[in-house]
Amino acid sequence: MPELKRIGVLTGGGDSSGINACIRAIVRRAIKEGLEVIGFKDGWRGPIENDAIPLTLDSVSGILPQGGTILGTSRTNPFRKVQKDGETVWEPTEKVERILQNLKSRGIDALIPIGGDDTLGVAWRLYENYGVKVVGIPQTIDNDVAGTDYCLGFHSALAVVTEALDRLHTTAQSHHRVFVVEVMGRDAGWIALLGGIAGGGDVILVPEEPFSVDEVVKGIEARLSRGRTFSIIVVAEGARPVELGGKQVAQEGRVDAFGHVQLGGIGYWLADRLRERGMECRVVVLGHLQRGGIATPFDRLLATRFGVAAVEFALQGKFGVMVGLRGHEIVAVPLREALPQSPKPVDPVFLNLARAIGVR
Repeated sequence: MPELKRIGVLTGGGDSSGINACIRAIVRRAIKEGLEVIGFKDGWRGPIENDAIPLTLDSVSGILPQGGTILGTSRTNPFRKVQKDGETVWEPTEKVERILQNLKSRGIDALIPIGGDDTLGVAWRLYENYGVKVVGIPQTIDNDVAGTDYCLGFHSALAVVTEALDRLHTTAQSHHRVFVVEVMGRDAGWIALLGGIAGGGDVILVPEEPFSVDEVVKGIEARLSRGRTFSIIVVAEGARPVELGGKQVAQEGRVDAFGHVQLGGIGYWLADRLRERGMECRVVVLGHLQRGGIATPFDRLLATRFGVAAVEFALQGKFGVMVGLRGHEIVAVPLREALPQSPKPVDPVFLNLARAIGVR
């Protein structure tokens, strides 16, 4: 096993509740083993620009319930995505060499990146191609990193969506309206489907299965025939209407460092189609509310388990992996296996559950 003296931590991509709890667990476990911990700021920008701070027990005192990340985050990508022969290839830029130099100059023996498939994708390539010793932690409210049942932050976002739907029910019922609630979920419908079921949504639309406006209208009219004069439609931002050829509604010209087009507008698009059918609609876009706030007990516990396991995997010399939850067990999942299967589609168990209660 390698002798470790100093480990680095960074948080990349979209934030969520539970990250700080994870940082806290990493620091506490590492210090107990006599290790130093360095926190790189703002995702991969930190090691690129050598912007980092020491993390101590005092640094992480009181952050357990806090949302966001004390290290900051960004969508910085030290690689460049290009198309070659019809395939997407990640080409290194000069930023990769700067990462390698700065990790070496700071004496970082192992690096723990916390984030989704983009952040972990960078970690994987640094490990595979340059020998950087990494142990990843899957963190995304979309819950779409393969190899783990749940990603850090998902349950806290789910709680926000469920509470929002609970609150919207009373006003929808009072005013006899259709509410279209747009939630996050680019390529996977975990938030929309599980949040919609938990919050009593009447129609749930997810990216995995294209939908038609006629199907939505049919669901609303079925409720009207039973005397239910209101409906709540839960739609993932990446849902795909057949009227648009199964394409997502996106904001033109807005692409991030990982090549993702910024989505947004499916809720308003759908509401306009329903108004054309004579229905009174209101749109609620939950947006970044899903990322913020106090972490749920589940996410605090998961964060603590993930953080402790990441340090222990590093101490055991298990690199090129991420921590994962399978059932009740924490496991080491090779990044080379998990990332090609990401984004992870929603579990068919929940699709079937939604169909069983008539909301799909």
